[in-house]
Amino acid sequence: MEKIIQKIIAKSIGSYINLLSYIVPKQSLLLAYKFFSEPRKGKIKPDRIPKTLQKAIHQKHKLNKQEFYTYHWEGNKEVILLIHGWESNASRWKKILPYLNKTGKTIIAIDAPAHGFNTDKEFNVLIYSEFINEVVQKYHPKIAIGHSIGGNALAYYQNHYLHQIEKMVLIGAPCDFKVIMENYFRLLSLNKKVQGQFKNYIQSRFKIAIEDFSASKFLEKTTIPGIIAHDQEDSVVLSKEGAKIATAWKTAQLIETKGLGHSMHDADLYQKIIDFIDS
Repeated sequence: MEKIIQKIIAKSIGSYINLLSYIVPKQSLLLAYKFFSEPRKGKIKPDRIPKTLQKAIHQKHKLNKQEFYTYHWEGNKEVILLIHGWESNASRWKKILPYLNKTGKTIIAIDAPAHGFNTDKEFNVLIYSEFINEVVQKYHPKIAIGHSIGGNALAYYQNHYLHQIEKMVLIGAPCDFKVIMENYFRLLSLNKKVQGQFKNYIQSRFKIAIEDFSASKFLEKTTIPGIIAHDQEDSVVLSKEGAKIATAWKTAQLIETKGLGHSMHDADLYQKIIDFIDS
């Protein structure tokens, strides 16, 4: 029932945006981007901090005009960086943390733009990659694990910055921005006029062709070892997205699971990740 209600709401929003496109096109575009870029879940209230994060050291960072948080579980001098996905926050790592803690390394999880304690409203991969770069420059992690769109942001970071990461793990990560965008158009049933405006806005603002915004292109020249883990029954990011990344990233191992969905919480998978980290 909840999914049906969500679909009805999405179609209603899309109909309103479509109507506006004939009356006030600019307002229609801004509204379409707002619903695309502003998460509706994933914030953390100061009086309702998840238990997992209560046990961590909280660090506040400033980058340009934005503030964001990282959470630290102290270990040795080697650092593992955790990068969560859309409408989530750093507490999503609670099930893998006991496995990571056994490595003895320091674990640092980051909150994405517009998630966790962050007060800003807009999420996009480019801003997220700036956050990642800030943390990497400060704490020098050698290993990074990204889930969902966090994995896509990690791939973008790897391609666009002077990186220090030596091993990467992508879990349920999308490959092509084009697919994400078209899924959004389909969800809201946006008309061709809105779609065209939206595409032009993205390319103009972020100075990148939509076809080039692809994890497979970001990682095709990467030589560091990695794991691409994807579930065959992932209904949020289809398994073929992981396969596309694996085809381009020659030094990564593709691990396909079944029945784990998009979250991919699984003891066997976690152990494979730990073995990879320790190898």
